[in-house]
Amino acid sequence: MTLGTLTLYIAIAALILTFAMYRGLKRVQHPGVSFLQNFCGALFVFSGWVKAVDPLGTAYKMEQYFAEFESTFSETWISFVAPVFPWLSEHAVLFSVVMIVFEIVLGLMLLLGAHRKFTAWAFLLLVAFFTFLTGFTYLTGYVPAGVNFFEFGKWGPYVETNMKVTDCGCFGDFLKLKPKVSFLKDVVLLVPALLFVFRHERMHQLFTSRIRNATLGIATLGLVLYCMSNYVWDIPHADFRPFKVGVNIAERKALEEEAEANVEITHYKIRDKESGKVIVLPVEQYLQEFKNYPKEKYDLEQVKTEPAVPRTKISDFEISDQDGNDVTEDILAYPGYSFMLIAYKIPATTSEDAITVRDTVFAYDTLHLAGTDSFTVERRVASVTDRQVTQTTYHFDPAYVERYTKVVNPVMEEAERTGVRVFAITAYADPAKLDDFRHETQSAYPFYVADDILLKTIVRSNPGIVLLHNGTIVQKWHWRQLPSFEEIRAKYGLGATAGQ
Repeated sequence: MTLGTLTLYIAIAALILTFAMYRGLKRVQHPGVSFLQNFCGALFVFSGWVKAVDPLGTAYKMEQYFAEFESTFSETWISFVAPVFPWLSEHAVLFSVVMIVFEIVLGLMLLLGAHRKFTAWAFLLLVAFFTFLTGFTYLTGYVPAGVNFFEFGKWGPYVETNMKVTDCGCFGDFLKLKPKVSFLKDVVLLVPALLFVFRHERMHQLFTSRIRNATLGIATLGLVLYCMSNYVWDIPHADFRPFKVGVNIAERKALEEEAEANVEITHYKIRDKESGKVIVLPVEQYLQEFKNYPKEKYDLEQVKTEPAVPRTKISDFEISDQDGNDVTEDILAYPGYSFMLIAYKIPATTSEDAITVRDTVFAYDTLHLAGTDSFTVERRVASVTDRQVTQTTYHFDPAYVERYTKVVNPVMEEAERTGVRVFAITAYADPAKLDDFRHETQSAYPFYVADDILLKTIVRSNPGIVLLHNGTIVQKWHWRQLPSFEEIRAKYGLGATAGQ
């Protein structure tokens, strides 16, 4: 689905609803205002719902924004606001749920015409907030490396790879928009937002005030519970991400890599650094004339064809062991069933403890055996000294440890006894930390490492459990919803050996 298709569907629904309200309910004061109410309300309900399906996805996106805002604002005269963003990042999940619920409820308020003046101003402020986010995403494409966003005089030509946040997440993972498209969408929405503020008295109202308020109250409670059900108690009930059930990771990864390799350069976009003039040449013409465009005077940008298979996070599926050896192929080519445990973060605190280490120096004496031509070497203690060293000790969250010891590992132990392979993947970390955690949880299976964003994309649970068969994702579970091994074996036909 594209933004154009989605807009058309919502516009048709808004038109039908407006006509029904005008002819049937006689509630319309101004057809144009009511149509925009219904259109914007339906848009917010839909865009909020596709994010409510996966609140953690929005939280992870906001963490990226907060990190970029911290580094951006810390280098400006308003650097005093920078410390706010790490705090917001720590509470990104709560921020996500509040924002999602507010977006959907605001959409309902537009549809119902509840609290018209408040709704009009709230809609304007929320659209302005979204415009700020999408504008930041898009406009950072003009900011070269090493230049702060607010150093406007140093901005250069638009380069997609300069963008700090690659997509805004307006529609979650359901619909990915180009940053420019997303930004322009929000700019357009500012028009009805301003209209509502200055013409809120012409907005329609459905039902009585009591019914409207009751509807909003029930909806708010229901939406909070729905959001929580998609990350606190279970994984999202609808999966819009590339690592969905039924996907063969190895095959999809190969297709994406092949498509990427087959991308062709069709044109060169050439910008004169002095005049700013831009010309576009076909690649054949550029290759004949490239000497006329030295890099000292011109900026070059390749214009490429789109890959036949769009790139997704599956292309980034790269796993290594703690020594840095690549184990991706071993995981994906493994014949039979395997459990892949995903832990994007192992929460722990550290303490530096001073311990005493005893150093012993030995001396070796060569002794001549009297009356013979033989020699012997004897070892003796020359000195013993004690010294203080600092040792890092990891302290793991007891509640997190129990997720393994009481829920996950009992199932994994049974799986290993029947020949099913088990391994865990976590974010890059100190090998000593991972070894300590394995001992703390009594986990016999190996721990591999990968990029934390990749792990967050695979499954929305920490830990999350993924059942693979010949590289294909068979099922995924939130740790709270993990069935017993007998239930899994009965449902998915796990055999008695790894190859089955």
